[in-house]
Amino acid sequence: MEKIAAVYLAHLNPVTNSHEKIISQLSKDYHVYVFPVVFLKEGREVNTRTFPFPYELRKKMLLSLFNGHDNIEILPNYRFISPFIKYLPPILSPYSWSLRKGILRDVVEDRFISYTGDKAERIALRFYNLHPIKAKRLEISSSNVKELLYREALEYLRKDEFTRNLKNGLNHSNHNHHKNQNGDQVSESSKESWQKMVPKNVVNIIMENWKIVEKYAKSADKTIKIFGMKIPEEGLLN
Repeated sequence: MEKIAAVYLAHLNPVTNSHEKIISQLSKDYHVYVFPVVFLKEGREVNTRTFPFPYELRKKMLLSLFNGHDNIEILPNYRFISPFIKYLPPILSPYSWSLRKGILRDVVEDRFISYTGDKAERIALRFYNLHPIKAKRLEISSSNVKELLYREALEYLRKDEFTRNLKNGLNHSNHNHHKNQNGDQVSESSKESWQKMVPKNVVNIIMENWKIVEKYAKSADKTIKIFGMKIPEEGLLN
């Protein structure tokens, strides 16, 4: 029987239970090629509040789940090189077709399909002749997970600041103390929620790299959406 490939283009930032389920299911029928999106400027990966975890960390998350699976490969070919504006508008830009060529470079099978749960993305993949299959939207999105991560990080940062202020002998009103206690409760709720949304191995990797979560929790999101595509502002025009 002829083997068919499955191309999975995704943010995977971070990897969720839904991602694990999708890749596992695809691997039963296809040779799966997973392509986490990468934005590069002068050879350096550009990360934002929307795209906090770099490619190597996302690859590590995937390998923690699928290492040893001969039917699953993780590749860095889904890469945008600054200025990112050159890939727009999709379909019409010759650079977007070069991106397609790069993605398929290491796909050895003659026949392939692609996967997305988003209707608009499915239409775009069809225009690019990437043969998308009909699929349902993710049950758990990375955006939901990130917001819970950032909420927890901010609450713990406030708690740390409150503790430092106490040690410095500053006077705090009962009102401020009450707010902090509420914040602690929110962070516990956030922690319980996001940890249920990602695989246990990925939880460990996120906790090991918690400084990244704290960094972007305190940052404005320097990402814009053009033609339905999320793109970092840095590197957009140069």
